[in-house]
Amino acid sequence: KWDLVEDKQKLLRDLKEVVDQHLAQLRGVPVVPLSALGGRGLDKLMKAVFDVYEMWNRRISTHKLNDWLRVVVERHNPPASSGRPIRLRYMTQPSARPPTFVIFCSKPDDLPKSYLRFLSTSLRETFDLPAVPIRLQLRKGKNPYD
Repeated sequence: KWDLVEDKQKLLRDLKEVVDQHLAQLRGVPVVPLSALGGRGLDKLMKAVFDVYEMWNRRISTHKLNDWLRVVVERHNPPASSGRPIRLRYMTQPSARPPTFVIFCSKPDDLPKSYLRFLSTSLRETFDLPAVPIRLQLRKGKNPYD
């Protein structure tokens, strides 16, 4: 009952904060107030739907992803595993809907989930993907000497 709310701006701010806290994987999802009685907000809702749909379908070139990966790894190296560094070699986006990314690395099982969250958050901020879930998959590259 948005029509009955006294302080609309405060409530909207509070709702956005709650959504950001409880849906961290969808940080930045648009919150659009609607009024069924007055029919207000439908134009904003449709704009938000089309914006999220565009993000859902967004493809990022492998070149841009690898440039981003190189910069991120230079700034914040992944932790070592058993005294040996985990090397993130390259990255690609095999599919959209939702945006899915594959990172080829030396020890995929040893990369901490906290580092994956860091990568996901940085990817979301850099490529403007605030309202869609991001899937990050790790794969071990083939050893050319085997």
